[in-house]
Amino acid sequence: MSPHPAFHPAWWLPGPHLPTVWGKLARRLPPAHTRIEHWEMPDGASVSVARLDGQTPDAPVLTVFHGLEGTVRSNYAQGLMHQARARGWGAALLIFRTCDGRIPERPRLYHSGETQDADAFFRRLIAERPGRPIVATGISLGANVLCKWLGEQGAQVPAEIHRAAAISTPFDLGAGSRHLERGFSQVYVWHFVRTLRRKAAETLARHPSLPVDAARVAAARSFWAFDDAFTGPAHGFAGADDYYARSSSLGFLGAIRVPTLLFSAVDDPFLPAPVLDHVRAVARENPHLHPDFTPRGGHVGWVSGAPWRPEYYMEGRIAHWLDQLP
Repeated sequence: MSPHPAFHPAWWLPGPHLPTVWGKLARRLPPAHTRIEHWEMPDGASVSVARLDGQTPDAPVLTVFHGLEGTVRSNYAQGLMHQARARGWGAALLIFRTCDGRIPERPRLYHSGETQDADAFFRRLIAERPGRPIVATGISLGANVLCKWLGEQGAQVPAEIHRAAAISTPFDLGAGSRHLERGFSQVYVWHFVRTLRRKAAETLARHPSLPVDAARVAAARSFWAFDDAFTGPAHGFAGADDYYARSSSLGFLGAIRVPTLLFSAVDDPFLPAPVLDHVRAVARENPHLHPDFTPRGGHVGWVSGAPWRPEYYMEGRIAHWLDQLP
């Protein structure tokens, strides 16, 4: 297959932040999925899954893990699902716990290292039609989850998982958390932590037995403070630092045994650029990893074209990679 065309950033969206927010604020996509199903997980809670059927029962299925506080309406997720539809593939978007508007029945939410739901999701898809090819994608937090799951599986990864793509992955959660406390990036922190605090309060109201200090959660104003007060203790970690150390996908990349595209921008405002040097070093020792780090693009941005006809490069780049099924 010929190389994919190089990315040419939109001249009218300079810097890393405008491309990052453009797709969320200005883009409108019709839904690609045809229905939403509710799947029971091993712990008895249910998750929502947006589904699109392929043209044939044996057509490949594109799976999508969205980013922090993403929803079924996230444009990047729908854009990838539209790529699947154009190819006659099926698609399945796992909507992480709470991101469908429901507080789960069990006192476990989603986080960057939570792979139990991901594992159950893949195994149910495989059981539906064993042997059907699956191509997996993850975006931002979902990319960390995907890479961690692939690394955990190692050589035991199901044969149905043919290819994977990890987009704007926060490979080092601790470094990313510290990086986001600087400059304009603090706006992202304010937006996300505000919604996370609300969900945490609703979760504590439903599950008061969680070993969490509600006052510390309410006072959190940074990712580290929130993760130290809620994410860590609610999910069995000693605190934020323990959560970051045990959940960062950087430590799992070396064990991945599926051809995996690592697609990121060097100017991603969610991650310091030197982390990508560490990723490159791991990739040099693992032939299953294929890093593609563009100089510009922002975080899940990669906008090109003209203001009156913007193009979203990432979706075509990922589809081109996934098209190379064995």
